[in-house]
Amino acid sequence: MNRQDALQKIDEQIADGPFSASWDSLEAYSAPDWYQDAKFGVFIHWGVYCVPAFGNEWYPRNMYLQGTKEFEHHRAAYGPQSEFGYKDFIPLFTAEKFDAAEWVQLFKDAGARFIVPVAEHHDGFQMYASELSRWNAVEMGPRRDVVGELGEAARAAGLVLGVSSHRAEHWWYMGGGREFDSDVNDPAYADFYGPAHGTRAPEEYMGNAPDQDYLEDWLLRTCEIIDKYQPQLIWFDWWIMNLAFKPYLKKLAAYYYNAGARWGKGVAINHKYDAFPAGVAVFDIERGQVKGLRGLFWQNDTSVSKNSWGYIEGHNYKNAQDIVADLIDVVSKNGALLLNVGPRADGTIPEEEQRMLREIGQWLAINSEAIYETRPWQDYGEGPTQIPEGAFTDTRRTQFTSEDIRFTRKGETIYAHVLAWPQDGRVRIKLLGKKSRYALNSIRSISLLGGGSITWEVGDDALHVQIHGVTPTAYPLVLKIET
Repeated sequence: MNRQDALQKIDEQIADGPFSASWDSLEAYSAPDWYQDAKFGVFIHWGVYCVPAFGNEWYPRNMYLQGTKEFEHHRAAYGPQSEFGYKDFIPLFTAEKFDAAEWVQLFKDAGARFIVPVAEHHDGFQMYASELSRWNAVEMGPRRDVVGELGEAARAAGLVLGVSSHRAEHWWYMGGGREFDSDVNDPAYADFYGPAHGTRAPEEYMGNAPDQDYLEDWLLRTCEIIDKYQPQLIWFDWWIMNLAFKPYLKKLAAYYYNAGARWGKGVAINHKYDAFPAGVAVFDIERGQVKGLRGLFWQNDTSVSKNSWGYIEGHNYKNAQDIVADLIDVVSKNGALLLNVGPRADGTIPEEEQRMLREIGQWLAINSEAIYETRPWQDYGEGPTQIPEGAFTDTRRTQFTSEDIRFTRKGETIYAHVLAWPQDGRVRIKLLGKKSRYALNSIRSISLLGGGSITWEVGDDALHVQIHGVTPTAYPLVLKIET
């Protein structure tokens, strides 16, 4: 099918569905129940960039930016970029140990309800079968349909498939290679390296508008993923907020939401900053949270590593306890957590990342009823620890304390999450005291999820709970309050 016919097909599907390509029409969208119930998903950054395993997943850009550590490392390890370019890593991306079912079982053991593999990162290499580019994982590298295999395995295990697209940024991503003798300038690889229009800092590109040809290609690639794999979530990186994308975003959203209606499945788009109007898609904060309860459902995407999303040698890992506490904080504020892992080029997930996922799963196995299918209470919580708001703040907060409490609810049941175990076993919840504006008229019972003996009393100043005979752990505890 030629491009004009494909674009015409998109217009026809939009015309045949409940949503049209206008913000007024798209305002009727609401986040699906499965998403608001799921709370926890796994993001998977896996692509050619995991072969050099140096710096972070932006290696393909930085290896062409003169003066960077990646540029110097590349020359020392592989030779000049004119002789060994990024494309030459593709044959080394072997994935010989990739087992989609094994990955999905790990993610399910971790308590994830949905997965989001990267379909195409900024580097322009598609991890799925595409008719629009030869630079994909079925025709090169692994020679496997990674997104397709993960989708089949996820659905067989009862998990929801999402995908991410970072294609927008490819407009400028490989631009450093234009500035010196590199394979980016070779016409034979123009269909891979793309326009390569920039060497400045990414935030300076908002006025560097892609042309119509590129925008149409972006739309067609995204619709191809939708049609082939029926993902129920599409995560977009930040550069779709460039004003040139606006008419294409409306068209893409209408096409996707109409497809979801046709499938009988709830679907969602993730966006950053102000790419979409509030409520038209699900707002996502990269490596960051919100200070208070947000009325519209939202998402925090972050990684198990502080310094890279893709596999590298030399990760600076978080710990599982902090990730659990962040999950609770996000859920209490009407959000979901999308936690990233980065597999190796051979298809194995690093042992430390497997261990962290399993520890999270062990906590969720005990406390799942306080997370899944819950909704926010009247207030997200209380406590002294300040949460920096916005993107790239997830390593700035101090440790949570036993005074930091977060609430979720399910019907008439309230769950009080104590984000650090009190060493003396005493929990004090000010918002549930008799004189609090949230004072509960009647508490029928209070219990500790996972078992254990407690006594409790509602005082004027607080609800006082004493835990007896339970060994403290490094993880949050949850009190189930029946009202």
